[in-house]
Amino acid sequence: MVEKIILKNGVRVLHERLDHVRSCALGVWVENGSCCEPDALSGISHFIEHMLFKGTETRSAADLARAFDAIGGQVNAFTTKEHTCYYARTLDTHVRTAAELLCDMYLHSAFRPEDVDLERGVILEEIGMYEDTPEDLVSEILASAVYPGQPLGRPILGTEGTLRAIDSRALKDYCRRRYVAGSTIVSVSGSFSREDLDAICAAFSAVPTGDPAPVPPARYQKAAVVKKKDIEQNHLLLVFPGLPADNPDRYALAALNNILGAGMSSRLFQRVRERSGLCYSIYSYTSLYRDTGVLGIYVALCRDTQEAALKMIREELETFVRDGVTREELSRTKEQLKTSLLMALESTNSRMSSMARNEMTYGRDQTPEETVERLEAVTTDDVHRLARQLLDFDNMSFSAVGSVSAKEDYLELFR
Repeated sequence: MVEKIILKNGVRVLHERLDHVRSCALGVWVENGSCCEPDALSGISHFIEHMLFKGTETRSAADLARAFDAIGGQVNAFTTKEHTCYYARTLDTHVRTAAELLCDMYLHSAFRPEDVDLERGVILEEIGMYEDTPEDLVSEILASAVYPGQPLGRPILGTEGTLRAIDSRALKDYCRRRYVAGSTIVSVSGSFSREDLDAICAAFSAVPTGDPAPVPPARYQKAAVVKKKDIEQNHLLLVFPGLPADNPDRYALAALNNILGAGMSSRLFQRVRERSGLCYSIYSYTSLYRDTGVLGIYVALCRDTQEAALKMIREELETFVRDGVTREELSRTKEQLKTSLLMALESTNSRMSSMARNEMTYGRDQTPEETVERLEAVTTDDVHRLARQLLDFDNMSFSAVGSVSAKEDYLELFR
């Protein structure tokens, strides 16, 4: 059972004890991601994520690395559009040490100028790596087009221009203003004692008070963009407006996405890859944010087969909108979604993440049983209604990377 403690400073501590494991996953989440950043500081949230591993006022980066290795702990972090997470997983005998190390990083990072310059170079290399990953690039250029001039449309990593302008003082100031108690969630799942939990609460009681930064609302705008790149395959992405993360139809959307293109038995995978052999990789996905979302379809193939594949995709979408789904399809996809959910929750890391995400999205825990119940309640009519609502070619956006045609040629296939 998940329980919540709200510390006097406002930090939320979520905890769930699991008696059948020996590991404990501890995550420190801050409700600050790239969509919270001003234009001039694009990429600063991800920059801070890197810098918290570069040393504190009393520990060097090597000291932190040795300390985590000494307890056999796994430690990492990630930044998304809407939040940043620092997490560690260790045996139950080292929970307090892991918490103390994460808290030291969270509250006392040094942001030494020489380390800032060094890590800036690392992130610029990371940007170059994404430029060389067309599956990521095709999504990134479309996001900037469908959310133009909006923080949600900017890359999480920032740009070379913004990164070069961010110095030690800017990082310290931004961290001081955003890493505050009202934005902080500590999530603990696995094997731990009451004394461990008390120590965690005591450590994070030192987080300074403050409220989360306001997040500008995002609006989807239909767009099309192509980028020529000298690579073997063309990478194509179709995107439709989706749903916000807390929309009640999110369970029907999960079923729609799974039936459409998220599994090996999905319609797009079977039609375009298995029966026609036009591509190796094709899938659909959803991205759900605070007040917006997208439903996307990605395919990678050679230039000679792209027109035939896009026509098939169009036909499958038209059929989906016209005829809906069968009871057999919906039954199968419910079982897939339930299995995926419940198997993931056998991991303490997954449970820790689920607890924090539920808190950020709904302000409370949502049990696996509740999720399964709502999935089971989805009907074929629900999925059909949502397909008619979302899969509208008049609202479709498109991007392509590779030896691509003009964007008008692609769009003509969907008229």
